[in-house]
Amino acid sequence: DGCIKAVGQADAIRSQFSGATFERVIDCSGKCVLPGLVDAHTHPVWAGDRVHEFAMKLAGASYMEIHQAGGGIHFTVEHTRQATEEELFNTFKHRLERMRRAGSTLVECKSGYGLNLETELKMLRVIERAKQSMDIGISSTYCGAHSVPKGKTATEAADDIINNHLPKLKELKLSGEIDVDNIDVFCEKGVFDLETTRRILQAGKDTGLQMNFHGDELHPMKAAELGAELGARAISHLEEVSEEGIRAMARANCAAVLLPTTAYMLRLKQPQARKMLEEGVIVALGSDFNPNAYCFSMPMVMHLACVNMKMSMNEALAAATINAAYALGKSDTHGSIETGKQGDLVIINSPRWEHLIYQFGGHEALIDYVIVKGKVVYQNERCGTI
Repeated sequence: DGCIKAVGQADAIRSQFSGATFERVIDCSGKCVLPGLVDAHTHPVWAGDRVHEFAMKLAGASYMEIHQAGGGIHFTVEHTRQATEEELFNTFKHRLERMRRAGSTLVECKSGYGLNLETELKMLRVIERAKQSMDIGISSTYCGAHSVPKGKTATEAADDIINNHLPKLKELKLSGEIDVDNIDVFCEKGVFDLETTRRILQAGKDTGLQMNFHGDELHPMKAAELGAELGARAISHLEEVSEEGIRAMARANCAAVLLPTTAYMLRLKQPQARKMLEEGVIVALGSDFNPNAYCFSMPMVMHLACVNMKMSMNEALAAATINAAYALGKSDTHGSIETGKQGDLVIINSPRWEHLIYQFGGHEALIDYVIVKGKVVYQNERCGTI
């Protein structure tokens, strides 16, 4: 059934299964078996890359300056609206395969480059199709409040989401067409303020969605306090979180999804991972894969978390497995090697698991096998013998 039947010492396992026959045996002598990695925050469905904006950023343009010049989210929105469902699915599938080769076996996937009902549904259908047809775990997120659409105020956009988008999602769930797990809002100065964010999140919660949203990234917004009060499952970014926000998240068991790639690429101050860990916050990691932060690799994210956010390697591994699974409401089935949990594993070609973090950008020659639900979904021809 794709779940782990037993975990233990080799001799105990051998005697327990002495009479069993197996389709396949993988010799892991001198290797390490790790839980499949969990990427708790991605935006992987879009058309129109923004490689030209990378040059603008390097020349000193800020995120909001690019946004106001017609770049940023709105550039991608226009291209995504024009793309067909088939085009979006093909690029999305290719991106998921790259994530899987880097060891990710469960990925949170957001919509949010439509900003109108038609395109948001097109993106969610693409995510649903991958959920049904690909050997990788997906937690889908409706992120219609990713930005305020051109020609609308934030209040008008929120009204449209609450009165039109969310009822439609509920209807499609009941008919079995699209099953969304989470609701996300970009709570930020100049995008959705605290009260508008509250309205949208509450409406999402009322339709049965987990709250998992962007907060306190570029400006201190008291988003962490709001999320803790509403019972959010997770909040992402948090570069500008307040001390009270950190304490509130710890009390509410609300996970902090930290994104070291974003802070690195935008040259923002790093999230306060150490402070959060000391206060007892459940810290998770995500790649934030999107046209602005083009990174598929959770091993690289873990490396950046250790170097730039001062996390230990143990903390980074927990943040990219069990804690990331918790942020998606899936820690009872994913994120660790335990009897009864889903058989999602990564086998690395080293006797020490730390190599997965230590070898910055080295996962392509290090990850030997990726296994999802007990099935080998990637075998690396390049690993060879140690």
